[in-house]
Amino acid sequence: MKKVLLVAYAACQALIAHSQTAADTTKAPLLKLSGSADVYYRYNFNGNNTDNKTSFTNSHNSFELGMISLKAEHEFKKGSIVADVGFGKRAAEFSYNETPEKTNTAEVVIKQLYVGYQVLDKLKISMGSFGTHVGYELLDAYLNRNYSMSYMFSNGPFFSTGVKADLTISSAWTAMVGVFNPTDFKSASWTNNKYIGAQLGYCSTQVPLKLYLNYLEGKDTSGIQNHQIDFVATYLVNDVLSLGYNGTVSTYKNTRDKEGLESSKQWWGSALYVNVDFNEKVGLSVRGEYFDDKDALKTFSGTEGGHVLAGTLSLNYKAGNLTIIPEFRVDNASVDIFHKKSGTPVGTSPSVLLAATYHF
Repeated sequence: MKKVLLVAYAACQALIAHSQTAADTTKAPLLKLSGSADVYYRYNFNGNNTDNKTSFTNSHNSFELGMISLKAEHEFKKGSIVADVGFGKRAAEFSYNETPEKTNTAEVVIKQLYVGYQVLDKLKISMGSFGTHVGYELLDAYLNRNYSMSYMFSNGPFFSTGVKADLTISSAWTAMVGVFNPTDFKSASWTNNKYIGAQLGYCSTQVPLKLYLNYLEGKDTSGIQNHQIDFVATYLVNDVLSLGYNGTVSTYKNTRDKEGLESSKQWWGSALYVNVDFNEKVGLSVRGEYFDDKDALKTFSGTEGGHVLAGTLSLNYKAGNLTIIPEFRVDNASVDIFHKKSGTPVGTSPSVLLAATYHF
């Protein structure tokens, strides 16, 4: 009986070996998993949680949970898929059109989900929902040097849903063009409106310089025509110092008005990022941002319009994949849009926070 079992085992092994070499010579595909989490504590010196005018840190004197994120990536031959989900208040606020009444609760949302196909060596077509190509900052907290977000990021767009083509022009130049639903909508079957998005990227082969020119244009769900031009630049001066810049102009026109009596309105912003890394563990980041909303489209809605000058100082201490971020921030507005705890309107809002991020 023992000999019979040994013969059967040997036959099975030979059959498996034959099937692996004859029927399928391709290595088994691999699944790449990654994830992150972030938590923070924020204290506003005006004494309330209404003074935060940017994303994800709407709290005062409270320990808060940000977001748990899990991302799965799979590639096989010319095809690929990315599935990225988030759980928590940060994720719910990111998908505000899907969770309008739930941004203060823990919600599971699809951050990104898209399928891609490598049509040619230098051309890839993808369809699904993607994090926006516009701007310098990103949704996942561990990817940013400052924990609190800029006014430009907070006023969008957050993501686009549709189809896009990514083209490698040369070793230095890349391009993207796509057709998307109206901004920040994963589903928009009630409207025929669409957006056109594009990006031209340059990564120097001679110096550590990267440049991106981004464009987004279309009608929103209410028929308002929107054009946004965005520019991002990063430059690594040396091992210690790196610089970043982001500038955005977003223009709106009420095309529903056939008489054309209403002129175009816009908001714009400009931010400089200075990063100093003293060693592998300790770094310092300064963000200075000017945000202009003179037409009262966004932050200054309900007023005659104005601007904000915001400064953020963040220390990054890294222990492996864990980053501790103490941060001090001051927002100074031209109009008294902030308030003391007593209700007195003021033009300045200072705050501090302590955040921790982890990724794997």
